[in-house]
Amino acid sequence: MLFVLTAIDKPDALALRMATREAHFDYARKTGVIRMGGPFLDEKGNMAGSLIIFEAEDLEAAKRWAAQDPYAKAGLFARSEIRPWKLTFNPRNFEF
Repeated sequence: MLFVLTAIDKPDALALRMATREAHFDYARKTGVIRMGGPFLDEKGNMAGSLIIFEAEDLEAAKRWAAQDPYAKAGLFARSEIRPWKLTFNPRNFEF
């Protein structure tokens, strides 16, 4: 099942994001569940949040996966949300 994680960084947290970014990428590679993702940008073009589409068995498994992300463990996010998601627009351009 697919889920979308949306998260907004705490104010002035770019240094924390950069300090934990490689660990976040390592976790993403290790778990292999992310299908698409990337950072939100602020008005200056700096990273200021995340959008991640990933696979999990159910909502509880999705929440567990997100809680183990180094960004979450470091306290980077001011707020985040996980919701089930279904690809319906332009599905032939993506492989899930």
